[in-house]
Amino acid sequence: MIARHTAADISVIALIGERGRELKDFIERDLGPEGLARSVVVVATSDQPPLVRMRGAYLATAISEFFRDKGRDVILMMDSITRFAMSSREVGLAIGEPPTSRGYTPSVFGQLPKLLERAGTCMGKGSITGIYTVLVEGDDMNEPIADAVRSIVDGHIVLSRDLASQGHYPSIEVMNSVSRCMTDVVSRDQVLVARRFLEVMATYRRSEDLINIGAYAKGSNPKIDNAIAMIDRLNGYLKQQVEEKVSFAESGRQLAEIFAGDGQSVLPGAIK
Repeated sequence: MIARHTAADISVIALIGERGRELKDFIERDLGPEGLARSVVVVATSDQPPLVRMRGAYLATAISEFFRDKGRDVILMMDSITRFAMSSREVGLAIGEPPTSRGYTPSVFGQLPKLLERAGTCMGKGSITGIYTVLVEGDDMNEPIADAVRSIVDGHIVLSRDLASQGHYPSIEVMNSVSRCMTDVVSRDQVLVARRFLEVMATYRRSEDLINIGAYAKGSNPKIDNAIAMIDRLNGYLKQQVEEKVSFAESGRQLAEIFAGDGQSVLPGAIK
C-alpha cells in the first residue's frame, strides 16, 4: 500500500530473510505495475547465507543513498530488521563472539545504528524516509532488537494481532504507536486534534470491560458517554482498504470533522 501510493520519487524495498514463496505474490499482486514502475526491490531470502542477508540490507541502503544524492526523495522499506539482526548474530557466534541478551552478540547492537542512521535528509540534496519492520518475540515490545531500534528511529508503529483477528486493517495499535518528531512537522491544530483522539480512545479503553459486560450506566461519566458515542467513528477512521489512497491533507480533514461537533474541540484551523 505504501509503495503503491507514496508521493516519494523512488521506493527501495528490501526483503531480508523472507520466504521465497511470498516474493512473487508481493511483486505482482501487492506492489503491482504502478508501484514496480518506480521501485527497486532487493531480495535476500531466508535460505541464503547470513552474510548475503546482511549485504542485502546494506545494498538497499546504498541504493537509497545513491538516489538521495541525485536529489530524489526516497522511501526505504526494509522487512525485516529483525532478520538482519539474526543474520548478524549467526555471523558473530560463528567467529566466536560471546552471546548476550537473547543470544545476540555485541556486534549486532553496533551494526544497527550504523545501518539505521544512514536514512534521513542530506544538506542540499534529497531525503531517505526509512520504514523498518521489527518482529518481536512473543509480543514482547521490550525484547532486545525492538528496544535497540526504538532508541534509534524517530517513531514506531505497533501492529496488533488482536485488531487483525477482528478484521481491523491496517491493524495499527495507535495507543502504543509514537512519533517523536510529530510536533516538528505538523501544525499545532493537528497536534491538538491528535491528542483529543488519543484522549477519547484512552477513555474508552479504560472502561471497555465495564461497557462490554453492561456494568456501566449511561450518564455516570460524561467523558465515557462521549467516548462510547464516538468509538465507532474513530475505529472507522482507522480502517483503510489496501487499494484505497488517502492523502495526508484528506486524512487530517476527516479526523478534524469527527471532532468538530463533539462540543469539546474548537479547531477551525485543523480543517483545510
